[in-house]
Amino acid sequence: MVSRVADNTRQLDDETQGRIDQPVSAEAERETRLSPAEAVAQMRIRLPVRANKTLRTVIERANKDVQLKGWWHVANVNAVARMEINDHSWVHIQIVTNIALKLLRQLTKHGVEPNMVRDYGMSRDDSEVVVVLAALLHCIGMAVHREGHEDFSLFLAEPKMRQLLEGIYDEPDLTVIASEVLQAITSHRDYGKPLTIEAGIVRVADALDMAKGRSRIPFEKGSVSMHSLSAAAIEDVTISDGEDRPVKIEIRMNNSSGIFQVDGLLKAKLRGSGLEPYVEVVAHIDTETEQRLVPMYRLEI
Repeated sequence: MVSRVADNTRQLDDETQGRIDQPVSAEAERETRLSPAEAVAQMRIRLPVRANKTLRTVIERANKDVQLKGWWHVANVNAVARMEINDHSWVHIQIVTNIALKLLRQLTKHGVEPNMVRDYGMSRDDSEVVVVLAALLHCIGMAVHREGHEDFSLFLAEPKMRQLLEGIYDEPDLTVIASEVLQAITSHRDYGKPLTIEAGIVRVADALDMAKGRSRIPFEKGSVSMHSLSAAAIEDVTISDGEDRPVKIEIRMNNSSGIFQVDGLLKAKLRGSGLEPYVEVVAHIDTETEQRLVPMYRLEI
């Protein structure tokens, strides 16, 4: 998988970045053939926590949580081995979590206050906890079934959050954090309606795990569609300072079929996310022949 999310302040270690950057289809399929214990043993979420001690504790606890990792494994077995759709392994979780945290920090760097600060007077660190927990837990419901997995994620996530946050927050702050995470989880679905910046970030971050590895499994198995062809065209996704807005999302593609992925799918997730005023999206087509036709494409949100 080749979605790279650069953090100029602190990069992921080389091993982790390499794991994120490599194509994921063969890896996702291989992991479905491991025993549960073998699959869980190799899972480790890494992200730049910086000075956020609460976030560091949450990630440390998540990395020790065998039940959580078990859900990630079953979700991937359901997606890849049984339904033959795109990867839902822990690598997807790792990528979405890093993208979401990058988006949040990019917004706050430019003075956009998240709802945890605006509505509750809590801190930006608390907002990071909400975004990361929602990203970690957003698709554990795939361990139950694809249909309605967002709802299944809700009832699995609520008690798990309380375990991960035990001793960190007292009531009523604990319930506030948990409620906001649940709102972000349910809002990441196609027809979701995020009510907060945090929820919108998770929704968009999930959509930005769009590089070609996400479609390679159905494509190689002969399931050719506009979705799989367009996803296979996406080479790279980067996030940086925008020219006119706080966030620029640049998508590099190897042919113009990738525009469907941008204009059809990403646009749908951006609309109604609450991030529309803050994000600009630019797609570049690298193939020399097609550059003469559509060298650059700007998404109008």
